[in-house]
Amino acid sequence: MDPQRADDSAHPDPAVDADAATAVRSAVAWLTETNHSTGLVSLIRRARRALPGDPEFGDPLSTAGDDAPSTAARAADRLIRDRESASREVGLAGLQLWQAISEKVSRKPANAEVTIVFTDLVGFSTWSLAAGDDATLRLLRKVAAAIEPPLLDRGGHIVKRMGDGLMAVFRGGPDIAVAGVLAAVDALAEVEVDGYTPRMRAGLHTGRPQRIGGDWLGVDVNIAARVMERATRGGVMISGQTLERIPPERLDELGVYPKKVRRQLFAAKPAGVPADLTMYRLLATARPVIEDEYDD
Repeated sequence: MDPQRADDSAHPDPAVDADAATAVRSAVAWLTETNHSTGLVSLIRRARRALPGDPEFGDPLSTAGDDAPSTAARAADRLIRDRESASREVGLAGLQLWQAISEKVSRKPANAEVTIVFTDLVGFSTWSLAAGDDATLRLLRKVAAAIEPPLLDRGGHIVKRMGDGLMAVFRGGPDIAVAGVLAAVDALAEVEVDGYTPRMRAGLHTGRPQRIGGDWLGVDVNIAARVMERATRGGVMISGQTLERIPPERLDELGVYPKKVRRQLFAAKPAGVPADLTMYRLLATARPVIEDEYDD
């Protein structure tokens, strides 16, 4: 073997190494530039709109669910900090398809049916103004300790607490939500602070709201809040959508019957709810549906 050639192979030509390094740097620069090409990113985003699934999949709202594609998208979002890149859009397109296929195979709609519950205390603001902050805080702690366990024990999820009230959702049947609320009302009867026993009102509505992270939004949430507001003197109110999903015999087991609430002739139409929305007050002891109780 030629000693000169052996020596050359042991000591590569610096010029060749420099050319190779330059070629690699050029390729990386081209890939980076292409990956961040505004035109390419826009093209992929337009293509995503033709794909099945949510074309906006990838933003914080669309990936707020607890399904596998949403979980993967949140993990990828933490790893891929570059918001405007072709590689990110291609990856999200794949997850978008995965989500669409998963929903089709499972035959489950994107928004599951839940029963939404809103509660608050009747006359709380007036009482707290006179009672003072210390008594108010003691009352709120006792109220939470009384009404939250019955809801949680029946599978309810406390979405948020709002001063003297809360919002909860139940993924089980509406009858379970009603049972939890009735148990909470009974538990609240044992609460007393400085001679004051609070009265709770609750509104329930069943629908398919949008889940956004740890919160729920949409028309169905607004309806549930309006149903609660109609119970101005306290008690439990439910929408017609909730009532029609509860068998009469189940209401008998719960010891309540529904009494339809009719809007007074000259009362203003409630805002934020469908015009044909029906509401019912749940009253103790089982009796047939009574068609007309005028709104409070």
